[in-house]
Amino acid sequence: MADSEERIVVNPKIMGGKPVIKGTRIPVYFILELIANGWSIDDIVKEYPHLTREDVLAAVRYAARVLREEVVVKA
Repeated sequence: MADSEERIVVNPKIMGGKPVIKGTRIPVYFILELIANGWSIDDIVKEYPHLTREDVLAAVRYAARVLREEVVVKA
């Protein structure tokens, strides 16, 4: 978890406060969308060379943690 906490930042002045990869304007949700559309980690770092494999994995871990801690209320 410490890795995702170091690589993911939330700042209201960047992307409206969405979680992003530190030092970029690439939001966590965008990385998840790429993966959901069949992109591999290698595809992502090739297309976005300023990202590392560790950045992508940190985004996935961050999203997993958020969803694990989220309380879902059914209507």
